[in-house]
Amino acid sequence: MDDLRKDPDAHNAIVNSWNPEYLYEMALPQQASRFPICHNMYQANVKNGKLSLQLYQRSADIFLGVPFNIASYALLTAILAQVTGNQPGQFVHTFGDVHIYENHKAQAKEQLTRKPLPWPTIKLDPSIKELSDFTPAKVELIGYQAHPPIKAEMAVVGGIVDDSWKKYAKNKKNHN
Repeated sequence: MDDLRKDPDAHNAIVNSWNPEYLYEMALPQQASRFPICHNMYQANVKNGKLSLQLYQRSADIFLGVPFNIASYALLTAILAQVTGNQPGQFVHTFGDVHIYENHKAQAKEQLTRKPLPWPTIKLDPSIKELSDFTPAKVELIGYQAHPPIKAEMAVVGGIVDDSWKKYAKNKKNHN
């Protein structure tokens, strides 16, 4: 944050959430994450008073996960811009592995039949001066419109798949 505030042309602010100590293949079994983090690195840069953010997402569930990733990182771009005294620039989303799970095909086809609605505008409370000042109550979506939801079960794939994880996934499925 300090670099983004001090340097009017900051281009090396990288946040990486990939911690090898907890990756399932490198960690002690009791400390392992179930999955490597999908949206694992972003870079913020400032040019001409605009803060842009690029997200690298190693694995992208294009139907169920990516829309939420887009919304949350676009909001993060706006928040970072405000707390560093910049205007929001671009949000750029880069993918490694993009996929639609088998159990989402019908829902994805339904989504493709829908006409896009107008984009909302994000309005942040001007009292947000630090990341710690942010609360959901301090953001307003102006002009937000949505189609009815399309429900889909989460696909449980990859990561550490042992008996306890299979039991968890089965119970999760039975409760949805």
